Amino acid sequence: MISCGSRLAPFDIPQLREIMSYDELELDRIGDRKTAVFFTISDTTPTYNFIVALAFSQMFNLLCERADNVHGGRLPHHVRVLWDEAANTGQVPSLEKLVAVIRSREVSLCLFYQQYAQCKAIYKDNAETILGNMDSVIFLGGRESSTIKEISENWLGKATISMQTEGRSRGQSESYNQNTQRLGRELMTPSELATMPGDKCILQLRGLPPFFSSKYDLKQHPNYKYTAEADKKKNAFDLDKLINRRRRPGLNEACEVYEVDVSDTGPVSEDEDILNYDDVDDPDAYV
Repeated sequence: MISCGSRLAPFDIPQLREIMSYDELELDRIGDRKTAVFFTISDTTPTYNFIVALAFSQMFNLLCERADNVHGGRLPHHVRVLWDEAANTGQVPSLEKLVAVIRSREVSLCLFYQQYAQCKAIYKDNAETILGNMDSVIFLGGRESSTIKEISENWLGKATISMQTEGRSRGQSESYNQNTQRLGRELMTPSELATMPGDKCILQLRGLPPFFSSKYDLKQHPNYKYTAEADKKKNAFDLDKLINRRRRPGLNEACEVYEVDVSDTGPVSEDEDILNYDDVDDPDAYV
């Protein structure tokens, strides 16, 4: 009971109970239409990070059930989960099983870790199972010893090299010898991985040898001009405006209700109608 009470302690906060009192995400409907959902967590305070782990767990289960029961086993729209800061969101129960079954339902998962040791610390022995179910693994650089050792020994393997040795002895009768032999050497040693240039990466695709490649320059992407980094004033997303527009009153919050008579002003253009449309009120209107 003490352990249960400590786990449920965050729900003593009224604001958190209000968030959990109704559903506006509809995680099971993400694969029915083109949708973008963002989960933002604090970089310094991990108090509420468990909510994101809970959301991911529910989303995977709901999407698999909907794919099987409604869409004949595959979602109509592919769902790609980009899970950044995976080490800070906590553990998702049975993730090692989920990563093996969600692919057939048109769901893919990209996990981002600063180092492989973070995944091992959270999922223990199941970390290797999770990594083994990934079709591609990218190493962007790092110095953590267990990570670079794993890459050097298990990812890259060894290469055959030729080593030549020479010997010379001086004396009453001088002699000279030269030997050539073939040896096995790591394709990249841990020291070479630790000092890998910052603009390089290693890509491991299932069934193919690893690639030593240059990182893609995101500023060269044709859609880079639409990002907030390119134009913060024009493209930055204002979360406060969205929250205020969609905010619902609390359970015990007093509100004033006004009756408004809106006359028909005629049809609006398609673009204006989409911009003013709130899918929370009617999620099936544009499916």
